[in-house]
Amino acid sequence: MSQASAQTTAIAKSPSFQTQMLIDGQWVDARSGATIAVLNPADGSQLTTVPAATAVDVDAAVSAARRAFDDGRWSGLPTRERARILNRLADLIDANAEELGWIETLDNGMPLAQAVGGHVPGAAATFRYYASWCDKLDGKTTNLSGNGAEYHAFTLLEPVGVVAIITPWNAPIITAAKLAPALAAGCTCVLKPAEDTPLTALRLGELLIEAGVPDGVVNIVTGYGADAGAALASHHQVDKIAFTGSTATGRSIINSAAGNFKKVSLELGGKSPVVVMDDADLDRAIPGAANAVFANAGQICSAGTRLYVQRKVFDRVVAGIAEIAGNIRLGNGMDAATEMGPVVSQRQLERVTGMIDAGVAEGAEVVVGGGRHGDTGYFVKPTVFVNTRPEMKIVREEIFGPVLVAAPFDDPSEIPLLANDSDYGLAAAIFTTNLSTGHRFAQQVRAGTVWMNTYHFVDVSMPWGGYKQSGWGRENGFDGLAPYLQTKSVVVAI
Repeated sequence: MSQASAQTTAIAKSPSFQTQMLIDGQWVDARSGATIAVLNPADGSQLTTVPAATAVDVDAAVSAARRAFDDGRWSGLPTRERARILNRLADLIDANAEELGWIETLDNGMPLAQAVGGHVPGAAATFRYYASWCDKLDGKTTNLSGNGAEYHAFTLLEPVGVVAIITPWNAPIITAAKLAPALAAGCTCVLKPAEDTPLTALRLGELLIEAGVPDGVVNIVTGYGADAGAALASHHQVDKIAFTGSTATGRSIINSAAGNFKKVSLELGGKSPVVVMDDADLDRAIPGAANAVFANAGQICSAGTRLYVQRKVFDRVVAGIAEIAGNIRLGNGMDAATEMGPVVSQRQLERVTGMIDAGVAEGAEVVVGGGRHGDTGYFVKPTVFVNTRPEMKIVREEIFGPVLVAAPFDDPSEIPLLANDSDYGLAAAIFTTNLSTGHRFAQQVRAGTVWMNTYHFVDVSMPWGGYKQSGWGRENGFDGLAPYLQTKSVVVAI
């Protein structure tokens, strides 16, 4: 057994986690003493407990962030010093990648290779990318004249203030990296990870301290959305909310934010279309479409869950995806042979299998999969439906599990209607060897990201966000930094 394998086995048997909240540089329990059990979705066993924060804990965290913002202990640092600290944090994430990956896998269920090889380095890359922006937040200057006078005018880009960051359970460490643009802008933060997967966020808190982030600049509270999340969203000293999660919760956050007109950015749900033309390279399109929906057990907001295939190749494409689905190895993410882990919780298992049952009841045909896998842990068989109709629940609603609905089409003129027939617009993809067809699709589809002959490729430099009910605003690139900034105009009479 290799050293890495031995370490993985050891931590799987006797994990050690940070289990307190970070408020004003101190590790603390909830004032009430209440806790939340954190479970391993691979077998349902309890990993540990974390505090169940309520409004009083949230108020303490927000107050700490407000003090840290108002006294300038972060925004007042030289920009190169902020950049140095964020780069140091990225280095620490890389140096602790295996441990962070173990925690992510135990907590979320994803395969260890996915956590260590993708999500953790992705988080480090995000902090490193935004570190490079710290000393580039410049305004504009101009000379004005009017009423017989001359003026020198310029703009300043200033941090928006205290930011509440509320993250989901499907990609805990990646979404916790929402801290990066907020910190690069000079904001202070309160991070609330999902109650199902809080452990990598708490470990990240330890690394933030080690990197040199001053006390109170980043605070981390754990708790239920209805308690801690709601208290954050409505808190009068929070200036901005950055949220990733369900569209339903996004609506409630908008209502809560109205009290003091908080800035709000939302990365919400999706029901993304994947189109396969009959001229596509099917050796690329079939595994591409399978990866689009089955990666991370389908628990990706941009998952390609609606498949539209030109009729000439429909049967071949569906059969190819079904073969891949039937051969995916489900299991504990700590097992190197595992290709798909469980969904995150019993609640999510019941939702996904309930949607599968609804599809069958409405007359859709299951080609492969179709329910729970095994009786231990929260595993769902990769599932493919055909004979679907546009009005079916499984076609209209986000399932957030490894479930694909497939339908044929004949004429390319049908593509825009099929692809855009959704309340969502986060992502879309087309597989074709005709560049004109691909570019026309990119122009016609109403989605924030369009892939051609690939899927799930995301880079921190490229804006990410959705149309319609998939959210407000963009993340990544400068577009992802701008929401954390205010623009101030200054006019000086000469």
